[in-house]
Amino acid sequence: MKRLLLLLLPALSLTAQAQVFRFDFGSGEAAEGYVPVTAGTLYSEAAGYGFEPGAAATDVVRKKGDLLTRDFVTAPDPFLFSVKVPEGNYKVTLTLGDRTGTSATTVKSEVRRLMLEEFTTGKGETRQVSFNVNVRTPQLSKGNEIKLNSRELDYETGQVKTRTWDDRLTLQFYGGAPAVCAVEIEPAAENVVTVFIIGDSTVTDQASGGTWGQYLPRWFDGRVVVSNHAESGMTIKGFRFGRRWDKVMESARPGDYLLIQLGTNDEKSKGHDPMWDADDHAGDWVRTHSDPEKDYVWGLATMALEAKRHGMIPVIVSPMTKIDRNAAKATELMTPYGINARRGAELGECAYIDLWGMSRDIVEALGKDALAAYSDGTHTDNYGAYLFSLCIVKGIRENGLGLQDFLLPDTPWFDPKAPAPALKDFSCPVEPRRRPQAPPQPRPGGQTEFGPL
Repeated sequence: MKRLLLLLLPALSLTAQAQVFRFDFGSGEAAEGYVPVTAGTLYSEAAGYGFEPGAAATDVVRKKGDLLTRDFVTAPDPFLFSVKVPEGNYKVTLTLGDRTGTSATTVKSEVRRLMLEEFTTGKGETRQVSFNVNVRTPQLSKGNEIKLNSRELDYETGQVKTRTWDDRLTLQFYGGAPAVCAVEIEPAAENVVTVFIIGDSTVTDQASGGTWGQYLPRWFDGRVVVSNHAESGMTIKGFRFGRRWDKVMESARPGDYLLIQLGTNDEKSKGHDPMWDADDHAGDWVRTHSDPEKDYVWGLATMALEAKRHGMIPVIVSPMTKIDRNAAKATELMTPYGINARRGAELGECAYIDLWGMSRDIVEALGKDALAAYSDGTHTDNYGAYLFSLCIVKGIRENGLGLQDFLLPDTPWFDPKAPAPALKDFSCPVEPRRRPQAPPQPRPGGQTEFGPL
């Protein structure tokens, strides 16, 4: 640890808390001011950084280039690198490339939030690229915590089970030919705009497949960070009951955005949410049901008005359509909520994105290919997540929101009635579903997740 502190000392900024972590990947000599990280450097609490078990990474050293770029780490399968950091927003700068070959690297953060889509370098070229990542814990400022469900928390040990709420910033690398030379992490600029997302399983950071909430960071530049607070099983009432709303309000600053997409579970009035233990009444749908024309509308409007009192810019997003997989067509199950989400936006006097309508257009336009856009009748797979994230971008542009100024130059204009890319042209690398290459090892906090999350 003493050696690590000495290595990081040159990277400290003028403010005491603005520490910059600099890691030189590869087995060659490390550049000055950088911490050496080889393919065998596994994460440990003592060091506070390293690769997650199961990475199966390889060191590559070239004769050309400076100390920072002549060596790198690569792997045929996704490999994850974590750094222990306090809660906050962070700027991540990567140096990618191969001094004697080409590279293509896709990067996701935390639980599979897409940050870079097949970032390529030419033969002998290395390039730097930056993006922002949000890291958070369940703690609230008054000593309380949000109420985590069984997917997020081991009730027996009281320990966090997911990277969404742990104390690490985790990066996942994969792609056609990943080549990671260096990783730098520092606190994000004070003026970075945070886009908060609240919603349910159709928006949350999923461990497999994908949602538009996970793909949205792909389209923004370094002036934006996405903080996805959506979680499986959530409803308007449940989001408040679990103090997740409190967490967002405590974290938000004037000028931040709030995207609200709820309704998929609000329509349920019978049975129990399997995300909660059977004796936990938080999972009883009858307690969190919202009538589409009454408390659903008022619940959305109230959230929008409260967000505005905090200086935020709220945007209500109607819930996406469900589909009949036998017929590859949209169903009418979400119609009352899709229609009344607009009323909530009108009462809350805020922007509105009609994802319900756009998703129905997409399903109709895709025909049988809609089956590839959804992983079941409710949730999207990677292809659908990609298209629906572009629907959100379309809504941002149509509402004239300031966020449109922060979109990356390669962000396409999107037409839900003629969705592009077509399935046959969809080339965004999807990490393979694979079993861990190492036995599960307990993570601090009781976590035993491996492979792509």
